[in-house]
Amino acid sequence: MQTAGQTAYAEEVELTARRIFDLISPELRLVEEEFERQARSNIQVIAYIGDYLRRSGGKRVRPALTILSNYAVGGDGSNYSSIRMATVMEFLHTATLVHDDVIDKAETRRNRPSINSEFGNQTAVLMGDWLYMSAFETSLAERSLPILDILTAVTRKMTEGELLQLTLLGRTDVSEEQYFDVIARKTAYLFSACCEIGALLGGANLETQTRLRDYGMNLGVAFQLVDDLLDFTGCEDVLGKPAGADLIEGKISLPLIFLLQREPEMRLAIQTVIMMRTMSVSHAVSYWRRSNEPERWAWLLNVPLNTPQPRSRRSVA
Repeated sequence: MQTAGQTAYAEEVELTARRIFDLISPELRLVEEEFERQARSNIQVIAYIGDYLRRSGGKRVRPALTILSNYAVGGDGSNYSSIRMATVMEFLHTATLVHDDVIDKAETRRNRPSINSEFGNQTAVLMGDWLYMSAFETSLAERSLPILDILTAVTRKMTEGELLQLTLLGRTDVSEEQYFDVIARKTAYLFSACCEIGALLGGANLETQTRLRDYGMNLGVAFQLVDDLLDFTGCEDVLGKPAGADLIEGKISLPLIFLLQREPEMRLAIQTVIMMRTMSVSHAVSYWRRSNEPERWAWLLNVPLNTPQPRSRRSVA
């Protein structure tokens, strides 16, 4: 049962997020239009899947960071260069999701069938490649070597993160250092790139660009920490997939790392879920919730316990 304080906190968080996005709602509408334009193709299957991806929605966090960073340094986040590059960042993010779903054998994304489940793995891989190449082709229009340097670096980091995660799948001896290395590469570097490119487009000096780059990195890490926590505290309606799905895929996130540090006897049970899937995942999730790990996470993230979660974890991504 939620307390009045917890409910008020959750409502304030949601209201704050809404206020931030409302500040740039006209620009985000332009991003949607630009996404549709960039996804056009005379190849019917590409055009269809591009529109399918656009209509799948999402919070457009990465375009928002690009635009807001531009405004933060005194630039014009509504100009075409800003909107175009904000859309490029969303293309890169979407490409990673398409490829990730193939690797994870995911059947849904944002409460809709994933590209791989709807069109097959081969089509999904090629569509992800097309999104990557389209993003780089569009970014060339800026005629900016610094922007290209940022984009190539972040694409390499994201690929490295996926490969690192693959080497850790199914292992219950993942360290905190390894975990943070993976989430930095898979998530935080793209947040960082969005902020840095937004600052660059806004005409910021190098020091300001660096500060916004670092801000984006820290924000991306925090974003992924919350995302991983939701896998244990949310429900299927909230997550867009069953709770504990990351565990099914063999991904050991920080909540489980903390749990195994405190309850090492759970290691065999978690290995059973990963390798044999003979124990209900809901049992593992329930065990985590009954442990004192939620209190530890509440302290870590500085949020009240049992806070109602926003709609759809997958849509946040």
